[in-house]
Amino acid sequence: MVETSSKTEQLNNAVAVAQTQSTQDSSTATESREGKYLTFALGAEEYGLEILTVREIIGYMDITAVPQTPGHVKGVINLRGQVIPVIDLRMKFGMDEVEVTEQTCIIVVETELESRTFQTGIVVDHVSEVLDIQADQIEDAPQFDSSVNTNFILGMGKIGESVKILLDIGRVLAGDELAALGNA
Repeated sequence: MVETSSKTEQLNNAVAVAQTQSTQDSSTATESREGKYLTFALGAEEYGLEILTVREIIGYMDITAVPQTPGHVKGVINLRGQVIPVIDLRMKFGMDEVEVTEQTCIIVVETELESRTFQTGIVVDHVSEVLDIQADQIEDAPQFDSSVNTNFILGMGKIGESVKILLDIGRVLAGDELAALGNA
């Protein structure tokens, strides 16, 4: 457990440094998808979040269930006096639920909905690293037929031989259930 806590602390420090750098660099890459991303895993797949949307990474903690919410809404946590809704990203993406491990963590992200700012926790299998992804390493989301919605994907980051799915977390989390929890 000490090892996981140490890694979480190191990643939180890396996120803080990357956010400072991204804020300073944002004037040069306004419309571009290039920048710093926090990467994490859900099963065998790797995903990335824009670093400026990440507030912090915390270890998995007890979550208070909220009645009559969709299955992917785990409930809420009390984080330093603030009630934050928590979403299981695996379930949101239609993946099987898995047992919580020492590596399971909650990434607290900040999104905007109807001109209001919300903090939301997303449960992931484990966080990996902060990557600086250049514009030439990012391709558009693949096009499928009209039954497949990919509007929540910013792009596909090509890192070496692997591909990271870069998420627009605001679009992933957009929905009535978050607005309802945010007003609770």
